Amino acid sequence: MIKQELQHPIDRHSRELIVSNIELLLNYCLRFYDRQFITREEINHSVVKKFISLLDEYIARKAEREGLPTVAYFADRCCYSTKYFGELVKTETGRTAKSLISDRLLSAARQLLVDETLTITQVSQRLGFEYSQHFVRFFKAQTGKTPSEYRKTA
Repeated sequence: MIKQELQHPIDRHSRELIVSNIELLLNYCLRFYDRQFITREEINHSVVKKFISLLDEYIARKAEREGLPTVAYFADRCCYSTKYFGELVKTETGRTAKSLISDRLLSAARQLLVDETLTITQVSQRLGFEYSQHFVRFFKAQTGKTPSEYRKTA
């Protein structure tokens, strides 16, 4: 229809009709793009499970050496682009990959803080924070308490 409209002599409606047809084409493209998340639901669910499993393993074994986990790292491990992976996780869970990473880090932090033989600095290093001040800021933003305050109430 766009091609046909372009072949007609231009009149005052040509532009509006071309734009409308392009918009229709783009809407079909969006529908096709969004549909893949629905039709691949089981595959997407397994990708999210793999992501959570890799994330837990990363926090337990790699964070201290390699630093904080990133969405790009897990997207690469699952063989997806960062953007697509982020959209897949958001569609499947209703939450961003970054927020899931933060939640898992927070959960691990709470578990480590229960062990009073570890200093706050040691806890932050185990979780992959380069500086303990960043860990304290992250923890307080998530819980409303500093790690020391949390430790006293835990």
